[in-house]
Amino acid sequence: MSLPVLAESFKIVEAITPQAGAAITGAYISLKNVHRAFIVVHINQANAAQVAITVERATNVAGAGSVAIGTVVPIWANEDCAASDTLVRKTDAVALTTSVDVKRKVIVFQIDPATLGAYDCITVKTGASNAANITSAMYYLYGRYQSATPPSAVVD
Repeated sequence: MSLPVLAESFKIVEAITPQAGAAITGAYISLKNVHRAFIVVHINQANAAQVAITVERATNVAGAGSVAIGTVVPIWANEDCAASDTLVRKTDAVALTTSVDVKRKVIVFQIDPATLGAYDCITVKTGASNAANITSAMYYLYGRYQSATPPSAVVD
């Protein structure tokens, strides 16, 4: 039995390079011919200021017509990575705001491109927080990208 290779089964794209506290807009990516997109957000929450995370849709990778996604999506979270490696299923939503707990956190949004309507691009955003809170994010795209050298997702 052949096991999947992460880099060949998913297109992996940086959404947010590690940044402190400010409102952040991640890279816009195209979901053309993608079956599922997963947004994995990592937060080192060193201050009790919450971090609001939203997903927006757009008509191109320049962010044209960017608006919040209109359909709730599955979300999982581990809001204490030091204590456990378990992701807990949250209530489906279009956004998530972290707890005030000073912990390391991982949040996963699952996006079905079919729910985006006339839009085919997405970004992840965070609201302004505290300078002690460091946020980063990655996109994992499953679909047409199953090859040794997948095509770019940062072009239309």
